[in-house]
Amino acid sequence: MKFNVSSSKLFSQLQAVSRVINSKNALPILDDVLFDLVGNELRLTASDGETTIRTSIEVDGAEGSGKVASAAKLLLETLKEFSEQPLAFTIDENNFAVNMVSQNGTYSFVGVNGNEYPEMPAAENDAQTLALPANVLQSAIEKTIFCTADDDLRPVMNGIFFDIAADKVTMVATDAHRLVRYTNAGVQAGVAASFILPKKPAGLLKNLLAKEESDVKVTFGAKNARFEFGSTIIVCRQIEGRFPNYNAVIPQGNNNIVTVDRQTIINACKRVAVFANNGTAQLRLALSENSIKISAQDIDFSTSAEETISCDYNGTPMAIGFKAPFLIDLLSSIESAEVQLKLADPARAGLILPVENEANEDIVMLLMPMLLND
Repeated sequence: MKFNVSSSKLFSQLQAVSRVINSKNALPILDDVLFDLVGNELRLTASDGETTIRTSIEVDGAEGSGKVASAAKLLLETLKEFSEQPLAFTIDENNFAVNMVSQNGTYSFVGVNGNEYPEMPAAENDAQTLALPANVLQSAIEKTIFCTADDDLRPVMNGIFFDIAADKVTMVATDAHRLVRYTNAGVQAGVAASFILPKKPAGLLKNLLAKEESDVKVTFGAKNARFEFGSTIIVCRQIEGRFPNYNAVIPQGNNNIVTVDRQTIINACKRVAVFANNGTAQLRLALSENSIKISAQDIDFSTSAEETISCDYNGTPMAIGFKAPFLIDLLSSIESAEVQLKLADPARAGLILPVENEANEDIVMLLMPMLLND
């Protein structure tokens, strides 16, 4: 079979699908990308055994049809050095030898029979479908994925929980130390269901949806979740198990409310955190009327730092400890100019909320405190 294709388009699509490939695979063929020529459409498929991505591009001068699996790394390393130009591919269907001709050279390598490549899972009979705007899904993943865990003992926490109601969609992630609940009431799903999307395909979706403007068709059954947008399809195996009751752990009685400029507190936390103990990374936030004193120390190295920033606070004076990276990550994921910290006491979870949410969005973040030595 033969076809001609733009070098930059091929490189871009190969980059998109090859992100799913693991550095080490149980099946050698999973190191490859599957080329499937159907008419004037070249389909590119990559998989790690649990998540599969397929995209397609238009080609010129297509002759014949067929499948061949080619080494992803070899193709990417070669194509990234090309300027924009047409490439002519010729593939021998008998021995799967691939010949690629550019403006100035010829490149030859041997592929693998594409029929040996694992099939993309088909939609399940009991699957349900809904449409999500690409920007909503991308934003929701971006604001939750950093809170997913890496816990072999509790795999349900290693992904994002999709809790779908007829009139809203809620996505939740937690690692037991912090939690993010993202709700969008502008999506009329029309179905009530739930599933857990693993971290890896969620990260792939976050990157691929950044420039997508159309809706994403989401299809999910008992085992797999399928996302279709543009010319791209992602199918992944869901995480099995029951996600924790996230609403039960979000406190309702946190009546000490701090309102503070988001960038000011982030910058102060980053500067002071440099002086925190490497093992605990603890920051101490001492709240008094209209001020927060942020401090940290490392007794082992006799280092310490403190900064006082202004805020809007008329609650009970208190001191509470938080792990610096967790606090900074949560604050950094918010887009609002100001944030609220809702606290009860130094031993109970604190809530972090944006003062201003995007239209139809509601974001609640929870952070567990650290015990202060003093």
